Amino acid sequence: MRIAVISDIHSNLVALNVILEAIDALAPDAIWCLGDVVGYGPEPEACVCVVRERSAICLTGNHDRAVAGQLALEDFHPDAAEAALWQREHLSQEALAWLRERPEMLEEAGITLAHGSPRDPVWEYVVDARTAARNFEYFETRLCLVGHSHLAIAWREKNPGWWTPGADLVWAEPKTPLNLNDERWILNPGSVGQPRDHDPRASFALLDTDANTWTWHRHEYDVESVAKAIFEAGLPRRMGLRLFEGW
Repeated sequence: MRIAVISDIHSNLVALNVILEAIDALAPDAIWCLGDVVGYGPEPEACVCVVRERSAICLTGNHDRAVAGQLALEDFHPDAAEAALWQREHLSQEALAWLRERPEMLEEAGITLAHGSPRDPVWEYVVDARTAARNFEYFETRLCLVGHSHLAIAWREKNPGWWTPGADLVWAEPKTPLNLNDERWILNPGSVGQPRDHDPRASFALLDTDANTWTWHRHEYDVESVAKAIFEAGLPRRMGLRLFEGW
């Protein structure tokens, strides 16, 4: 089975359309979305409609929940909270209802999926070895797919069975398959709409369960047009400026 994995679109329709065109060229069996369809960007309704139509699975993310009124905005950066309020006003009731119905975490085809982490599906960032190591204790499958950090990285379980768990940070160049062997992994496809690994190109990954590989893909998109739309909508300027730097 070949699965295109996307995450953290953040209402960036321009980036999403570029990624979907690249995914269509790969002709996977399914598209899975790990959450945060909305938040930050200028086109939340369109992104919900597209993801709802194209993805076989879609989780909830912390920004999805904030926009849908399921999390307190006081827990967010002021810019993110301002964007969430704007997006709430620009989403249909149907779209908001769909966001509220998304699961936090699930297991599909023997693979665990969570937006943040299996230990804390909505909020926790898996961005350091200690956090990654502890999270291997919270899922039983060999693979766990997460988003949330906007980083195209992977964590491999190290020395399973030792009294002190460990994890190795692993990454590969785009379009270079990462061989998963028989090891346990926490895999992050990176962000479609707001990368934060100092690479502004939109990111997704292809999981091939037959070949047992994970491959990141990066694609350029018209960042300037998205930033302009953010400015014209009256959203916080920081949301647009950071797109140019991939941070």
